[in-house]
Amino acid sequence: MKTISIDKEKCVHCGLCVSDCVSGCISFDDENFPKMDDENRCIACQHCFSICPTGALSFNNKNPDESQDVNYDDILSLIKSRRSVRQYKDEEISKELMDKLKNMLPFIPTGCNSHSLHFSIVETKSAMDIIRNKVNDLIIKTMSYKALSPIMNKFSRYKDAFLNGEDVIFRGAPHMIVVSSPLTAPCATVDPIIALSYIELYAQHLGLGTCWCGFAQICLKFYPEICEMLEIPSGYKPVYVMLLGVPKVQYKRTPQPENYKISEIKEIKEKDACIFCRIKRLVTNFLR
Repeated sequence: MKTISIDKEKCVHCGLCVSDCVSGCISFDDENFPKMDDENRCIACQHCFSICPTGALSFNNKNPDESQDVNYDDILSLIKSRRSVRQYKDEEISKELMDKLKNMLPFIPTGCNSHSLHFSIVETKSAMDIIRNKVNDLIIKTMSYKALSPIMNKFSRYKDAFLNGEDVIFRGAPHMIVVSSPLTAPCATVDPIIALSYIELYAQHLGLGTCWCGFAQICLKFYPEICEMLEIPSGYKPVYVMLLGVPKVQYKRTPQPENYKISEIKEIKEKDACIFCRIKRLVTNFLR
């Protein structure tokens, strides 16, 4: 169950939790206090919890006072406080900050020290707007194909937004970074993810916001003309996309995520797995 609770004495009705909700499942009640509309749409990202300036909002009964304040000079604090930014100021990143990001790229580790990654960095708002408009036009055109209606129905929530001209894919970001790798690279699918992870943390250190953009990645797969616009070399595969810009919002505290499963292996106990179990494990290893 996913719930939010509001300390009405602390709430200042700023609306940041509503506007920054990833799933759009928070709204104001009759008294202008935030409320959860649909917990099934909630992805438990804790954006609402992290962004509240006064600590008035609690997610799943977590106490905001038990979170850490954000410290951009401490690497562990950066990791804990990292948020996907989906609200950006309508301005370009300064040349100084963009150069700092680009000068960091050669130090990103890659498999077998293969420095063959390609970075497509959209550095101006005007260029980003051309890509944004092209992608939106292509998506609207795709939606008109009757043969694809079963697929499009899965995205019915976004259909009206696209038709109304809303920037569903790029969230108004003024910049974008696409990392591609040659198909012959020893770690072709992993290296770009490592690269974007480094970019993300360094960008946050510089006061910038980022967002891993799966929708944009899907568009690159289906619309090769966008790859041409991004000058991705022949024989290179665009692995993933990151939005970039000056954030319009500022998060005040770290979230309180659930722990991952950890196997604390201190000694090895060999087990004789049945042949069916081995086959199942082998199949699982190669899925996706």
